[in-house]
Amino acid sequence: MALVDNRRGAVVPGCGRLGAGLAEVENGEVVVGGVLRISRPNARFQQWQALLRNQNKRQRAGEFLVQGVRPITLALEYGWPVRALIYDAERSLSRWAAGVLEQAGGEQVAMAPELLRELSGKDEEVPELVAVVALPGDDLARIPVGPSFLGMVFDRPSGPGNIGSMVRSLDAFGGAGLIVSGHAADPYDPKSVRASTGSLLALPVVRTRSHQEVLAWADDVRAGGLPLIVVGTDEHGTDDISALDLTGPTLLVIGNETTGLSAGWRQGCDVMARIPITGAASSLNAANAATVVLYEAARQRAAAK
Repeated sequence: MALVDNRRGAVVPGCGRLGAGLAEVENGEVVVGGVLRISRPNARFQQWQALLRNQNKRQRAGEFLVQGVRPITLALEYGWPVRALIYDAERSLSRWAAGVLEQAGGEQVAMAPELLRELSGKDEEVPELVAVVALPGDDLARIPVGPSFLGMVFDRPSGPGNIGSMVRSLDAFGGAGLIVSGHAADPYDPKSVRASTGSLLALPVVRTRSHQEVLAWADDVRAGGLPLIVVGTDEHGTDDISALDLTGPTLLVIGNETTGLSAGWRQGCDVMARIPITGAASSLNAANAATVVLYEAARQRAAAK
């Protein structure tokens, strides 16, 4: 056992008692100058590691992991609560990383590089920073609704990467937010966070238990005087997507990657649209289909100005 003098930030070996300003080193953790240092895979490390692969543990902890310059920068810009910032204990930080540590608040953790690489979820080089960020509440009121509203629902998605890609397209084409309905993959899975390239931190993503909850919200929006139209997408839809007027308040609905829209959503949508395709392909990937319909909505809105 060693002791740390928090007044000088120095390890004091071989001390039998704790003196003033000293913190005990145990379980691979030590506090030096107000910074937690983790040198081996202890309980804290394992808790964060579990956030990479376990949705239930992310939900119970109320947090997820974010890495990369753009995602972490957007997390700060959009006011996400950062609970901890973890960085490589063995290298100098860039000006950007040092600025994030100064600005973000939350716990600062210096970690052995081989452990930090594991938290990245990849076998590549050690990331400069990994942020532990608080999960937001699943409240539809987080999605702003107005005369130019353009939102999207993803019904029971099974691939987290498709969720992240869809959020990225929504961000690119002026969308207000994504609703993930039913039993679904987790938007805060690392694959989704990476696929969004940071857009998950810029747009609200809200999970709902079923289509009924979303349709009740849509009815409330209409009751408030906004003529919201709910447009489902399906290869057997009645209208080409380009033939519909998407310049008003619009909620687009994309179905599960394999089974498409549920029966409840088919009944609840105001209109079912199709994307005309040719060739041997029977359908489009869900995220690709979302991008096509979002582009069409953005094209119509730009032409109407």
